[in-house]
Amino acid sequence: MRRNKTIKIFGNYFLGPLLFLWLLYVIYAQIRQQPHLHQTWDAIKTSITSRKIVLLISAVLLMLANWAIETLKWKISVAIIHPITFRKAFRAVLSGVSFSVSMPNRMGEYAGRALYLPEGNRLKSVPISLIGGISQLIITLLFGIVGLAILKKFLVVHDLLTDSWYGFIIFGTALVTVALTVFYFTIHSWAPLLKRWFHQSRHLFIFQSLPWFDASLLLRLLSLSFIRYIIFTGQYVLLFSFFQVHVPLYLVWSATAVLFLAMAVIPTIALAELGLRGQVSLQLMGLFTTNSLGVVLTSVTVWIINLMLPALAGSILILTLKVFKRTHELV
Repeated sequence: MRRNKTIKIFGNYFLGPLLFLWLLYVIYAQIRQQPHLHQTWDAIKTSITSRKIVLLISAVLLMLANWAIETLKWKISVAIIHPITFRKAFRAVLSGVSFSVSMPNRMGEYAGRALYLPEGNRLKSVPISLIGGISQLIITLLFGIVGLAILKKFLVVHDLLTDSWYGFIIFGTALVTVALTVFYFTIHSWAPLLKRWFHQSRHLFIFQSLPWFDASLLLRLLSLSFIRYIIFTGQYVLLFSFFQVHVPLYLVWSATAVLFLAMAVIPTIALAELGLRGQVSLQLMGLFTTNSLGVVLTSVTVWIINLMLPALAGSILILTLKVFKRTHELV
């Protein structure tokens, strides 16, 4: 137990920041090599004081839409065990974001959301959160495959991937997507199996919500996940334009799809994620533009808008939360 705790401390407080600093140096070196760097920076500063500021404001507003949709996903899912208002669900989602900042692949979101439920329902919410996460992952994997297919010639010609590695990644991603989709739409049928496997476990009650996830509810969650994905992509399109990265729309969409795929499958914590996101963005968008500064600024801005601002709001909300208050009231 102590060994696992030591590994977590090492990963979160040493390895993560070290990886972040290394990636930061690599990104800095690439930006320094960008041709016409000063002219690019001047153009970006011009965007800030011009009508293009509307693009940045729109990206921020899309963040609000993004988390509103995630709130709706959480609200309709958790209603199976405990109905809550949209306001309370929104606070739970933001608090989950603040918990996720220091945990790999934002796993802390589940704990943060559970705090807004009565103590008897908190553990029951874990599989509900996981199912919502799976719906988002399926969309990410599916469009990641499409993005990889569109970018194949660019990735192979520029030696980012060999033919064999490209085939392995496509095949592996497709296989995982199919398996995950089958599991997702048959989640209700897992309840009897779990009862059989854990019939003597006192934690069996955690899985009581699974039979309620019928095809209708699962499709609603998948549809909302798709809308969130479109919003994420839209933010990148807006910010690439704002930071003077001029690339055809279909290539921006494809590169962003591959970026989302990479971020979904590579374990990382939020701090290291910033550097990793910037580096992957540079590798992909570097195939189509020399504006490394604009690419990095887009990645940093998306990270701040979608993660840091909600995490800050969530941390403030947690300060007002009575964690161990037993209540079934809607707030």
